[in-house]
Amino acid sequence: MTVAAVILAASPESALADADGSPAVRRIADAAWSGGATPIVVVSYDPDGSVAAALAGAAVTLAEPAPPEQGPAAQMARGADVARAEIVETDAVLLWPARMTWVGPETVTSMIELHGTSPDVLLRPTWDGVPGWPVLMPLTALASLRSIAADRMPRVIVEDLIVAGIADRLVELGDPGVAIDRQTPRADLPPYVGPEDPVTGHVHEWGAAQAEAPDDGPLEGPALAPYAPAGDTG
Repeated sequence: MTVAAVILAASPESALADADGSPAVRRIADAAWSGGATPIVVVSYDPDGSVAAALAGAAVTLAEPAPPEQGPAAQMARGADVARAEIVETDAVLLWPARMTWVGPETVTSMIELHGTSPDVLLRPTWDGVPGWPVLMPLTALASLRSIAADRMPRVIVEDLIVAGIADRLVELGDPGVAIDRQTPRADLPPYVGPEDPVTGHVHEWGAAQAEAPDDGPLEGPALAPYAPAGDTG
């Protein structure tokens, strides 16, 4: 079971926006890594190398986006394709808009563990009943994702996948960061409470997947994904 994180930045400005003193994509990449997601792919334009510089020292692949006229669904598919090229065993991706900077590693860990018990289910975290991000999409849904029209926005894309027959589940994780984006300062977030019960029925150590990783893992990042021909991105 391998779950990637696909961080989606519509522009370099979005990727580099301040997130409590760190660039948004760097803060998200660190949370995803700590929570056990691998590989980690950032889909963003980077004309002057500033996004790559912000990711220096992180085990991240920076991927050029699909052509913009193909829309947000194509950017999601692009990230999934790069993740699968990095690790062929990847069977799901966390679709993670760059504005959602406050998601905790514990949430990532919980969603990955729940995916292990429901491998073909699209998982949507909630806070106080509000569906949020990142959405865990099994790669069995990738063909459906590629068929979504270019004018559909991210939240509607998730709804389109469900309409297409992808089973989904809402998961209350007690993490305000899944529903409140970086426009709210981190210090002003409601308190994190965590799920009342372990989502998979047992207690785990948060971030254990990466805590057990060898210390000599790749830290030179980011890698640069080869540019994809337009026809390859769906």
